Amino acid sequence: MPVHLRDSGQGFMVIWLMGISGSGKSTIGAWLQKYLDRCGLDPAMLDGDTVRAFFNNDLGYSKDDRIANIKRIIFGAHLLSTVCKKNVIVCNIAPFEQLRLFAREKLPEYVEIYLKKDVGKSMTSDVKNVYKNSAGKTEIVGVDIVFEEPRHSDLVVDVDTMTKEQTRETIAQFLIKRFPERVREIDV
Repeated sequence: MPVHLRDSGQGFMVIWLMGISGSGKSTIGAWLQKYLDRCGLDPAMLDGDTVRAFFNNDLGYSKDDRIANIKRIIFGAHLLSTVCKKNVIVCNIAPFEQLRLFAREKLPEYVEIYLKKDVGKSMTSDVKNVYKNSAGKTEIVGVDIVFEEPRHSDLVVDVDTMTKEQTRETIAQFLIKRFPERVREIDV
């Protein structure tokens, strides 16, 4: 049975994986969920696309709609971490520094991991066909909406220069160092 761990009454972790579309947020989030589950932390995951789907895609992709969706995600992470006593993984572009600062203010154990990727490389690989299918139809972060370079990330991972395994190892080692009483080295 999973054990929920916390230290000094500070709360549960909210690990926010952020970066442009195609940076690997959902893929890394799924791996991280398994990793933290193996550590006995029983994490919940909030993915930006899942949150949109839950609300029947009532928001578009304009800057204002993106802000509204991110606020929903921050509130969901807050409820999960403070009321439900869950460690949370968030996978969301989070392109606006003001909202990242708001999340840091509202979420006691907020950890921001920036998956840095070149938009040109994302457009070329276009794993989810976001760039191909949305061009000219909706506003795309990094193309039509500025992705504000993060100034306060706890970890920056240049995913263009690392393998999937190196990215995972970098994140795992960071979390082990940051939360040694909760996260440990295991194979996933």
